[in-house]
Amino acid sequence: MSRYFTQDHEWIEVEGDIGTIGISDYAQGQLGDITFVELPGAGQAVRKGDSVAVVDSVKAASDVYAPVSGEVTDANEALADAPELVNTDAETGGWLFRVKLSDAGELSGLMDKAAYDEYVAGL
Repeated sequence: MSRYFTQDHEWIEVEGDIGTIGISDYAQGQLGDITFVELPGAGQAVRKGDSVAVVDSVKAASDVYAPVSGEVTDANEALADAPELVNTDAETGGWLFRVKLSDAGELSGLMDKAAYDEYVAGL
């Protein structure tokens, strides 16, 4: 498995041609307490850069952008009853949705963990 990050603070973990997507621990910390998550439906086509999900917090509503193009295969239904999972477990159990990648080459423009940590340190 490989994990990548975007400048908009999404992460994608790729296994085969499936990417699991969420927001980074840094992003959830900036948002504060998550109160609701609007997720995409299975079968929805997404293009890299599209707004695909919305995370509502006590501070603001924030769009989540697709780091790659593809088709949504499923969403994390646990977040309907427990949106706070994004706060407590942002980079594992608080994942948002999965996408079947249509172009793995799009991953090349993303950051690895070390580059992302350096990026966040400069904010």
